[in-house]
Amino acid sequence: MSLTFHWFLPTNGDSRHVVGGGHGTPATESGRDRPPTVAYLSQIARAAEDLGFVGALTPTGAWCEDAWLTTAMVSQNTERLKFLVAFRPGFVSPTLAAQMASTFQRQTGGRLLLNVVTGGESHEQRAYGDFLDKDDRYRRTGEFLEIVRGLWEGKAVDLSGEHLRVEDARLARVPDPVPEVYFGGSSAIAGEVAARHVDVYLTWGEPPAQVAEKIAWIRKLAAQEGRSVRFGIRLHVITRDTSEQAWAEAERLLAGFDAETVRQVQAGLARSESEGQQRMLALHGGGSRDGLEIHPNLWAGIGLVRGGAGTALVGSHTEVAERIKEYAALGIEEFIFSGYPHLEEAYWFGEGVLPKLQAQGLWRHPYGQQAAPAAQVPFAGAGSAR
Repeated sequence: MSLTFHWFLPTNGDSRHVVGGGHGTPATESGRDRPPTVAYLSQIARAAEDLGFVGALTPTGAWCEDAWLTTAMVSQNTERLKFLVAFRPGFVSPTLAAQMASTFQRQTGGRLLLNVVTGGESHEQRAYGDFLDKDDRYRRTGEFLEIVRGLWEGKAVDLSGEHLRVEDARLARVPDPVPEVYFGGSSAIAGEVAARHVDVYLTWGEPPAQVAEKIAWIRKLAAQEGRSVRFGIRLHVITRDTSEQAWAEAERLLAGFDAETVRQVQAGLARSESEGQQRMLALHGGGSRDGLEIHPNLWAGIGLVRGGAGTALVGSHTEVAERIKEYAALGIEEFIFSGYPHLEEAYWFGEGVLPKLQAQGLWRHPYGQQAAPAAQVPFAGAGSAR
């Protein structure tokens, strides 16, 4: 078995502090420290590619740069890294989305993965002209994926659904390979969509017991549809040579959280319609700075100022590798990590954790290379990157 690791492209800006935003909340001021230029994002992408990450996730929403356009440009500065492009089905027609994916595959040599984001915040959706409620957005996502998958199979598609209608839709050229579809959601209707349509079900970094419950839930639903689904998890990471160094970094980040910013972010996130976001908030009690280590080496501090993924693996390289093994034992095959700043943290993880997993036969470099040798410090000169 070889686990798959992805990194993250901070298209909302990067910093040595946590950059907030997401789920209807704006990016924090720290996002201006390193603007999300193509040059800087390409630095991160090339580092991820060299270290052995398979792909890089990009977010979606008003708080960040457009994922399609940004990854299309960054892809020209990389050779093998795939791009896990987050997009919202309600914002573009399914036929056009299928065509865009097909074009992306041809122009990048098959390096597109799709992260379907239904959209958990009605007020943000309305800003884009989408006035469906949450459950209807999920139903529309199901219709969307039914159309797109038919087109990717080379079929002429006719569908008159509750929310979408196409007649004699077809593609002149189908994508090769067909992009894999990633998807997350904690509500009952999200589970139905995942079971019927997706390749990889994603969860945010909840404690292992809660993740195990989600995996069992989706596996059962998928089996009822005659399908199987892979599983992935989205986490931040702070890994260092020693546990003390890693937790000192976590404390440094925590000390940078202004009390008023935390209050405003938590007030905004408390209004979220996303069940997954509410589960994230429950991990830190809606803004408490106490008891943030909610499972060994699992820290909920990021969620104080950031929507969406709010937990991080924190510890020595050995400890982080052990937590990864713990999640893998539950059935998690793919890990999507990030860290602040994203360039330096990619090296800390790639040079510190991946060699340990490789030595245990749990990971191999996707391009046939050896893992980067363990280093006491990250990539020389990375601190001056812009």
